[in-house]
Amino acid sequence: MPEVVIFDYGVGNLLSLKCALEKVGLNAKISVSAQQLSKADAIALPGVGNFSAAVTKLGAVKEQLVYAVESGTPLLGICIGLQLFFQESDEGAGEGLALFEGKTVRLAGSVKVPHMGWNTLRIVKQDEIFEGVDNESYVYFVHSLYPVPADKEIVCAETEYGTTFTSAIASKNVYGTQFHPEKSGDVGLKILDNFAKIVRR
Repeated sequence: MPEVVIFDYGVGNLLSLKCALEKVGLNAKISVSAQQLSKADAIALPGVGNFSAAVTKLGAVKEQLVYAVESGTPLLGICIGLQLFFQESDEGAGEGLALFEGKTVRLAGSVKVPHMGWNTLRIVKQDEIFEGVDNESYVYFVHSLYPVPADKEIVCAETEYGTTFTSAIASKNVYGTQFHPEKSGDVGLKILDNFAKIVRR
């Protein structure tokens, strides 16, 4: 069974993601070990935490994590995990993984923040991570910030909430969702199952 390492930033409940990944046939381990990251068949950056605190925690394994991704290891980033793909964030100091150019900004306007609850995905570019997922499917969000990629080609889904924001990206072996697939019912499980299929290839 392929092994996915869920990186632990030291906060939040990671068990729901672990259970969801195991449900789609992956052996999920929660770890902070650089050695485990480098041996993993896939890596997940989970969706709870503060940008600066997460960057600090990632510092010890950043080199190994980036090397694993550049070597083709599938990477899934959820919520703040997606935001860490970029260079910086309005949430706090520190440099992200800089896998892509861009930054994370705060939700603005008259909408209630954090954006919490169900909202729809507009699929703007078809990708294997969304195979079998209908356009306008509902998924679950809890966030106050969103990423603004410099390269719009990596954006595969957008969502409306006071503004149109990037809610999913895909590029080669790197996948990110601003929503929480592990809390998004059958649609979320389908996305995680698609990720598992990619890992098993």
